Formats: sequence, C-alpha cells, structure tokens
Amino acid sequence: QVQLVESGGGLVQAGGSLRLSCAASGRTFGSYAIGWFRQAPGKEREFQAAISRSSRTTYYADSVKGRFTISRDNAKNTVYLQMNSLKPEDTAVYYCAARSGIVVATTTREYDYWGQGTQVTVSS
Repeated sequence: QVQLVESGGGLVQAGGSLRLSCAASGRTFGSYAIGWFRQAPGKEREFQAAISRSSRTTYYADSVKGRFTISRDNAKNTVYLQMNSLKPEDTAVYYCAARSGIVVATTTREYDYWGQGTQVTVSS
C-alpha cells in the first residue's frame, strides 16, 4: 500500500509555471507507475500525464503535450509535474495516483491509490 500527498498548487497568472509534487510513503514506491489527473468544477477527472516505474516511459494528454513534464525521483519517493505556459483552462484540482505494474495507464479506474489533491488556479 502507498499513501500519496500532493503539494505545489497555487494561484498563477496565465503563461506562468508551477511544479507539483507527489510524495509517497512506503518502501515500494518504485513498484508503482504514477499518473497525474485533474478535475475542474462540474467536470470528470481527466488524465494529464503518467510515468512508468523506471521513468523509461512517459505519456501525456494531447492538451498538455509540450507544456507539462512528468518526472520522478525514486530515491525521494516523489513524482513531479512541471507545468509551463499555464492557461486559465488548466484551473482544476490536480491529483496524483499510483498503480501496480509496469504499464502506464490513462483512466481513473486503472489506478489503485489516490492523493487528496492540490488546487491550481490560473488567472487570465
């Protein structure tokens, strides 16, 4: 089992940057693929990015390709989401999630553990 805690959210102007962190507890963090999702008010939670256990594979939603970068440091039990060129439509609560296995996944039902979320607000 793994517990996840997101941090790094906040208020930023359009065009700005934020780096989100997802800190995990447990000695088996390296056994999990990690994904980032976001949920805006009144909308479903949607996939943003994912990274495999070894960092060999990353995958992004089309809407954030070229703007967001996912990375991980297994020695620190942490996954990061660097978000650049932020837009007002990026405003949402951002969640990280973990799933056992090698393959990255893009749907919420494929993830076993979730953090509590961190709010990102982008002003125009």
